[in-house]
Amino acid sequence: MSIEGAKIFITGGAGFIGSTLIGRLIEKNQIVAYDNMARDSLKDKSFKDHKNLKLIKGDVMDAEGVRRSMEGSDLVVHCAAIAGIDTVSKSPCTTLRVNMIGSSNVLEAAHKLASAGKVSRVVCFSTSEVFGVHAFRSKETDSTVIGAVGEPRWTYAVGKLAEEHLAIAYHKEHGLPTSVVRPFNVYGPGQVGEGALRNFIQRAIKNEPIEVHGDGSQIRAWCFVDDMVDAVLLTMEHPKAVGETFNIGNSRAICTILGLAEQTVRVLGSKSKITLVPRDLADVAMRIPDVKKSSELIGFNAKVDLEEGIARAAEYYKAHAT
Repeated sequence: MSIEGAKIFITGGAGFIGSTLIGRLIEKNQIVAYDNMARDSLKDKSFKDHKNLKLIKGDVMDAEGVRRSMEGSDLVVHCAAIAGIDTVSKSPCTTLRVNMIGSSNVLEAAHKLASAGKVSRVVCFSTSEVFGVHAFRSKETDSTVIGAVGEPRWTYAVGKLAEEHLAIAYHKEHGLPTSVVRPFNVYGPGQVGEGALRNFIQRAIKNEPIEVHGDGSQIRAWCFVDDMVDAVLLTMEHPKAVGETFNIGNSRAICTILGLAEQTVRVLGSKSKITLVPRDLADVAMRIPDVKKSSELIGFNAKVDLEEGIARAAEYYKAHAT
């Protein structure tokens, strides 16, 4: 399957995953990237000035701006969100407002377009955070968790979970062809902002000390961004994706955070020293997805192993070092 000749509206299009997605679609489609430019990964892309790309600086909190910018679109991908544990912890109110109200604005605009005969698919981004502190081979049907009230970290999960419910509700109540993806620890070239693996790689390249928060026993499954984009593309067009939520990750690329730091140093031949430092914020002990549903229903299977992903990301950061 392939997407061609479509007008595609992508919120958060200048971000990490959004801009990588644009790179895969830009040659054969018209892309509208709608972004407030708080994090700009698009500026380093070779296609940033492509004739098929229209960049609109806007905010998903602006309902009219979203509606106007989305006009004429065939496909909608909603990547925009407040994300990153440090950012979320500093701005829990903004996190909730943007991730809930902003998502509502996008879905309502898409609903109005769909009612007029446009928009064949809306893909919304949720998060693996909805599974809470302990997620071992979590399935899409497992109970979601919103964490302790008052802990800033969980405002991200709450907002994203509300977006999930709303997206599926728009499908069931109004027939809007929605799908939801739950990314599990995505990394790779072009990642901006926070991210443990990004930080490890950038420091390892420079032989700088690497800090691991807590005791380093936290377990994660790491998904390379190209695999994530493969999953989004399948979700954008596969008929069986409508009305469904999918865990997206690489259940083979599993290691502890300390093990990840050690592997990064080894793969890159770095002289960085690794130290453990305390962290006061809430953390997640384990996060590993069950990806059977996405494999069987839409044919998604992650391809990039962790060593290859680290090496490829390092090459990118070396080329874009400042």
